[in-house]
Amino acid sequence: MSTRPAHDQTDSTGHGRGRDETQEERADRRWGELMQEIRVAQTGVQILFGFLLTVVFAPTFVDLSDTNRTIYVVTVSLGAAATGALIGPVSFHRIVAGRRIKPQTVVWASRLTFIGLVLLLATLTSALLLVLRVATNDSFVPWLVAGLIAWYLLCWYALPLWVRHRYTDREED
Repeated sequence: MSTRPAHDQTDSTGHGRGRDETQEERADRRWGELMQEIRVAQTGVQILFGFLLTVVFAPTFVDLSDTNRTIYVVTVSLGAAATGALIGPVSFHRIVAGRRIKPQTVVWASRLTFIGLVLLLATLTSALLLVLRVATNDSFVPWLVAGLIAWYLLCWYALPLWVRHRYTDREED
């Protein structure tokens, strides 16, 4: 039994409907794409997390209010969780490599990456809240952070989902 797709590779307008690749070739391609995406997110979360770990040693840390310290603890915890989720696919792949389950590995690594991005969003939100509260101590901070969250949601989720909906051939879903 062939693992090649059975459908014609062009639609009625002559446009391509997909790649002519086996399930294993598709998994290899998707794995490579996922690793490139993770590199971008990992770098950002690791730099942010490293910075957050140093904040506690700043001389002015002791002057933070209890609320700001709580926000800091939440932020560090979220950053640690995001780091774990975004590094998880590498460990996942290493543990299951050679078991001939790459398609399933790609699915689970994609899920971990998505969770990592959600946790990164939460980390950025919490970090912005803390930094802007300390920097301004003003009532507009929650509104500013809410606006930035909306921007992240638009860029990271709403726009890609809209494009996916708008340009995906419904017959192939």
